[in-house]
Amino acid sequence: MRILKLSLVFTLLINVSVNAQNLCKEVVGYFPNWQWYDRNKVVNPQTIQYEKYNILNYAFFSPQSDGHIIATDEWADDNLLLGTPIWYPVETNDFTTSVVYLAHEANVKIVPSIGGWTLSNNFPSIAADPVKRAVFVNDCMQLIDEYQFDGIDIDWEYPGFAEHNGTAADKTNFTILMQDIRDALGSLEISNGKSYILSACFSGDPLKMENIEYGNLIDILDMFNMMTYDFSGTFDAVANHNSPLYAPAQGDPNWNLDAVFHNLTDVYGVPANKINLGVAFYGRTMTNCAGLFQTHSATGNTELFAVDEGTPLYYNIVQHLDEFTYNWDDLAKVPYLTNGPDLTFVTYDNEASIREKGEYIAENNGRGAIIWEITGDYIETYPGSGIIESTPLVDALNEGLCSETSVTDVSVQNNDFKIYPNPAKQSTQIYLNTKFRDSYHFRVYNQVGELIYSEIIEIGLISWSLKNLEKGVYLIQLDNDKKVFQQKLIVQ
Repeated sequence: MRILKLSLVFTLLINVSVNAQNLCKEVVGYFPNWQWYDRNKVVNPQTIQYEKYNILNYAFFSPQSDGHIIATDEWADDNLLLGTPIWYPVETNDFTTSVVYLAHEANVKIVPSIGGWTLSNNFPSIAADPVKRAVFVNDCMQLIDEYQFDGIDIDWEYPGFAEHNGTAADKTNFTILMQDIRDALGSLEISNGKSYILSACFSGDPLKMENIEYGNLIDILDMFNMMTYDFSGTFDAVANHNSPLYAPAQGDPNWNLDAVFHNLTDVYGVPANKINLGVAFYGRTMTNCAGLFQTHSATGNTELFAVDEGTPLYYNIVQHLDEFTYNWDDLAKVPYLTNGPDLTFVTYDNEASIREKGEYIAENNGRGAIIWEITGDYIETYPGSGIIESTPLVDALNEGLCSETSVTDVSVQNNDFKIYPNPAKQSTQIYLNTKFRDSYHFRVYNQVGELIYSEIIEIGLISWSLKNLEKGVYLIQLDNDKKVFQQKLIVQ
């Protein structure tokens, strides 16, 4: 087998800032401050793989009854947002160790998410009162100034939701609140000379969607972050999927990602390129359950998945896969586990289902995906090692989101054309099935689809140095008058 050594100098990369998702669709990853403590702080500002995201939403800040916004964990926020504390000779923080600084160094934006499921009770009164609204908006601008954030994300769960003090007036007041924030951001943009993001999270529940003035928000919001998960759990009479791509054989046909997307675009007229669809890096468990669409005891397995209180993050599920029977629902396009300890049923997402969702977003021209939440995907070399070995779900998501490009259609199965390792750091190998080996045009495209390298080569197995490539996603193409091969390469 011939080994062709290439040391490529990409002169066109000069002054190009490469980001992993710019070639493809957008990835917005939620990073909850409380997860910093998990697994002895294995996911921290230094270990986050920033190149795999476009935006990090830092969760959560808490809206108060008077409109002010406060931290939910000052110790975590100081360490994560300001950097490691320095106590002597002057008490300060090393900002270069903060998640904000490191995100910006990687050309990734970071935005505070305000609210959340347990912190939404005060939104109705704030949105209804001009004085409280003004206080709230001012505090939003102070957050940006204090921590160098790149915008604001509002996670009001949910306007009109009586359990969280919601009323019918929330529908209009939500729009007013968003407009006030947008106006303040506009003034900030003029004074600071940069643009700022305004996004909000929304339920996919058709009843909750009726409480939003989507048409009035299109020109206000940069993105609509749809929480297309939590569709089923212990709160339901029978077991079903947490985050199905399509409707399963049983259950509400509106409770899946595809239905939410079409409801939002077809009924409410939200442009697809403003919609981020949610992917879950966690699962839900139900005990005393014989399987999918079966009854259960209405409790999760808090013994087997004690660290997650019965709602396990993906890394925790992976550790217990050999204790279950694996199943795949080809209608819903998601996996599930059965026959676990205490007859536990687990609904979750894996690499295959996450990749399918990424492909769906790309094929339907969505803006991108939101992840709840990024730490669930950080797999250690072994439990407790403190060393991150892989991030399989976000890697699969990026593969799916990059499934459409502006170059020639692929005519051959990708199994015949492989890049390994991928993602890669120092070097990688490009392999072509022996039956297709020939003379090919070797092309490399950058994050905006521009051709940055081209050469005619005889290919078998290429050992390729990556030392001249910035971190990011590239499209590798081999083509001649007979065949076309394409693969995405992530350079870490």
